Amino acid sequence: MNNIRFSLGVALASLCAAATVAQAAETTGQRVCLFDGKTLTGWTLVTCEATVDNGELFIKAGNGLVQTGRKYGDFVFEFEWKPLKAEKWDSGIYFRYDTIPPKRPWPARYQANLRQGMEGNVGGLKGAESTALIKPGEWNHFKLTVRGTHAEMEINGKPAWKADGLEGPKESHIALQAEVPGGGQHRFRNIYITELK
Repeated sequence: MNNIRFSLGVALASLCAAATVAQAAETTGQRVCLFDGKTLTGWTLVTCEATVDNGELFIKAGNGLVQTGRKYGDFVFEFEWKPLKAEKWDSGIYFRYDTIPPKRPWPARYQANLRQGMEGNVGGLKGAESTALIKPGEWNHFKLTVRGTHAEMEINGKPAWKADGLEGPKESHIALQAEVPGGGQHRFRNIYITELK
């Protein structure tokens, strides 16, 4: 069984790596792979520990961020994630933030939550809530679209919410949250971005 999982992980990483090579120009409108399954090239670690394991991005330790090396404006951000804790898991995706406040591990906003019971919800954004769309203990696919003041989420192929009222910078990094001491370790794979006009 482990060999099958390993082979599948390698195959998925190879697909993403091939997509990266094919779309290296990173032009607006193209779906670009942000994680090749082999290295953390294009990502910056901020007060946390992460590695590549079995073709997946593995958040191993610390409170901080695995942050994109460049900033993005309007975009569609897609990824698959899985918590390793059986319960009380917690992580998130940060976007549209300026800075990380002093003596804090994370930005003040915005966070698409990956906390148990709040998966996909964005605090501080009215209407950005849904329930019962994830598969606990399994891989889940999220698709976050951000355009101007508008955002929407799709979870496992189903519409989760649409909301308006985003504030903050027009461009910012996108980051995977490390919250390992409280929320446990997480795995991510098939991470893509499509920049929108």
